[in-house]
Amino acid sequence: MSDDERPTGPKKPFQKKPYRPRAGGSERPWERGGKGPGAGRPFRGGGPRGPRPPMPLDVTVLYGWHPVAEALRNPARTFRRLMATENAMIRVREEIGEPPCPVELVRPGEIDRLLTPDAVHQGLYLECEPLEAPDLRSLGPDALVLVLDQITDPHNVGAMLRSAAAFGVDAVIVTVRHSPDATGVLAKSASGALEHVPIIAVRNLGDALLELRNAGYMRVGFDSEADTAYEEVKLTRPLALVMGAEGKGLRQRTLGLCDAVARLDMPGSIKSLNVSNATAIALYSANLRLRG
Repeated sequence: MSDDERPTGPKKPFQKKPYRPRAGGSERPWERGGKGPGAGRPFRGGGPRGPRPPMPLDVTVLYGWHPVAEALRNPARTFRRLMATENAMIRVREEIGEPPCPVELVRPGEIDRLLTPDAVHQGLYLECEPLEAPDLRSLGPDALVLVLDQITDPHNVGAMLRSAAAFGVDAVIVTVRHSPDATGVLAKSASGALEHVPIIAVRNLGDALLELRNAGYMRVGFDSEADTAYEEVKLTRPLALVMGAEGKGLRQRTLGLCDAVARLDMPGSIKSLNVSNATAIALYSANLRLRG
């Protein structure tokens, strides 16, 4: 048809055809309503998953066997919600006994929707209240504490907490800002250590180091470029080991408030370690030398 032969009248407005659901099915596959065999159950296929609801700030989320199991064994915990798969609940009853709070038996997918896609929950999800932190002055004259200067990676902090629990650390001091919350990924990496090592969050790390000095603590900071080797530093109790973030290290004020700044000597070609590995070595050495 040539341009001259095309009709020249006004165009009809576009009318969208109404959507008609399939017979017996819900209006949209990801909705909970409808009358089909999947009614009342969330869609698990390719529909929108939807955002997770924000968690209140006063709730600690734990998932995975070790974090949840250790929390259930801790009489100081106050529980809000425990979700478990049938298999996970069998293991809980076999190894711990009857849990100290009501249990929601669920399918694994119901826990999946509450967590990030890469979270490994092993069929256990727990919401509880944060543990109460002790006062610095209540730690005693022989205390060993770990001080973290703006270490933000929750995997690193969780691993450091696990080492702290293994080597008898009395408390871990962190800053309120520039520190991960003691929940979720950090708790999973700590593998139950949250129940054994209290975390003290302070607003100003410099003021906390001054308070430690006034309480008689020896404060040892770590820097890969320090002039003094760690084994040359004479350690005394009470003792605070101060670790800095990877890359940035300890801040200048933090360095100035340490009684000694030491390096961990490495005989190999790489002269620095991941901060969580360096912490484990420093704590192991401190335990040996303080016992001796």
